[in-house]
Amino acid sequence: TALVSLKKAVEKQGLPFEMDEGGGAFYGPKIDLKVKDAIGREWQLTTIQFDFNLPERFDMTYVAADGQKKRPYMVHRALLGSIERFFGVYLEHTAGAFPLWLSPEHAVVVPVAPTFDEYAKEVEAKLRAAGLLAKADLSDSRMNAKIRDAQGQKIPYVLVVGGREAEEGAVAVRVRGGEQLPPMKVEAFIERANAKLAEKGL
Repeated sequence: TALVSLKKAVEKQGLPFEMDEGGGAFYGPKIDLKVKDAIGREWQLTTIQFDFNLPERFDMTYVAADGQKKRPYMVHRALLGSIERFFGVYLEHTAGAFPLWLSPEHAVVVPVAPTFDEYAKEVEAKLRAAGLLAKADLSDSRMNAKIRDAQGQKIPYVLVVGGREAEEGAVAVRVRGGEQLPPMKVEAFIERANAKLAEKGL
């Protein structure tokens, strides 16, 4: 039967599982993959399930090797389950600190004073031209407030620019989490960020 086949498939993978005899009553036997969220609650996400109902309703048939018409099984495969539930669990898991490749913004450029706004805009333009999601924070806030704001938004990189950076075509890099990298050329930062994006890192 379909249930026996599913059970054998899971056992073959050596995965722990629990049988829920009535759980798939509406459709048919199913495999639910459950994950624990940040505070230990269990959620059903991925589901693979037999459906005996729809093939019957749509009068689906195929011609088997013996030349006879037979009713197929339908298999539903929902890799993320409910997309809203998946993103809810993932948001809690990361506490909003998305990996670089998922972040809606990769970097924010923070000038140490309004004098360096133009250079900050130049850096922003270079980053955007290289395909990075970046913005220059040219608000009236003080530099430290801008940095705190970027950290609160969980932006992966804060690029601080002042006189020395403007002269050298460089940026001072702060990585989310507090690590500070040595000042580097804008091109070197772009190369680093793109490499991190390619390897799905930070």
